[in-house]
Amino acid sequence: MHMSTEDTPPALSARTTVKRSPHRGHYDRETVNAILDEALICHVGFIADGSPFVIPTIHARVDDMLYFHGSPATRMMRLMKKGAEVCVTATLVDGIVVARSVFNHSLGFRSAMVIGPARLVDSPDERAIALEAITDAVLPGRWAEARPPTRNEDKGTLVVAVPIEEFSAKVRGNEVNDEPEDYDLPIWAGAIPLATLVGAPEPDPKLADGIEIPESVRQFTGVE
Repeated sequence: MHMSTEDTPPALSARTTVKRSPHRGHYDRETVNAILDEALICHVGFIADGSPFVIPTIHARVDDMLYFHGSPATRMMRLMKKGAEVCVTATLVDGIVVARSVFNHSLGFRSAMVIGPARLVDSPDERAIALEAITDAVLPGRWAEARPPTRNEDKGTLVVAVPIEEFSAKVRGNEVNDEPEDYDLPIWAGAIPLATLVGAPEPDPKLADGIEIPESVRQFTGVE
């Protein structure tokens, strides 16, 4: 689904409607979910004591719920206990757009935004699902390979859920959009694609002898 504000469905929130370059707005779950799933980090925006804050954190999506976690001592997590509304964003940068004019330089990107009430996860079963998802969102399969949290570690971690109900995405490709009168200028224009580079795994210097690289790291890095 790709639409402008003129044909926005009635259920769509005005808060998530893309105002600038509305043709780049996407309001389908498939697009939003794909961005949330690929992004390794999100930013959580909230108001605390009358001031705005935006905190980077690791997240994971499970069906139509977005999860993140943190220490009970942080400002963000103390506020989450009260069910505050948050704005969660995730962005992927796909390229640098090099235009003929300075004004039309840009980035190719995919971004997703979710707005909703934060809910503290109290259910042990849901907490386990969320923590496993957050761990595996960074390195798929790692939860099953590593030591599970101790009781004290579990007590020192809060898990927050935000329903993916009010959302949108904005997507810009790597195309150049110059002014018509600039196309004859003797200035190079084009795009520089960007991608995340996965390097070879580097073992911990304190790693005991004889421990092989686990399957999760092998799959992620492609090493034999």
